[in-house]
Amino acid sequence: MTEPRRYDILKDIMRNKLYYTFEDHLKESLKDPEFRKVWKDSELEYKLACQLIEKRLAKKMSQRDLAKKVKTTQAVISRLETMNENPSLSLLKRIAQALGTKINLQIE
Repeated sequence: MTEPRRYDILKDIMRNKLYYTFEDHLKESLKDPEFRKVWKDSELEYKLACQLIEKRLAKKMSQRDLAKKVKTTQAVISRLETMNENPSLSLLKRIAQALGTKINLQIE
């Protein structure tokens, strides 16, 4: 049984480099039109998750620490950071307050 084409491409890239970064993987994956559409459709969630993680780590807070300040559970914070849950605006405001930051929404 032959391996899928995508796996062969990734295996070749990894073989020719000492390391394979997320950016390498993303660049290769974006060549696939189906993946590109899914990526574009989830870009907002991805950016939000990255910003939440970045702000939380900058404050040297664990997911559990943040959850306590926000009066939610660590599981909720985890689901937000892994893009498995869409937060309410109310939750985002509480998170922003707990992190000492602001929310900036924009509709274009």
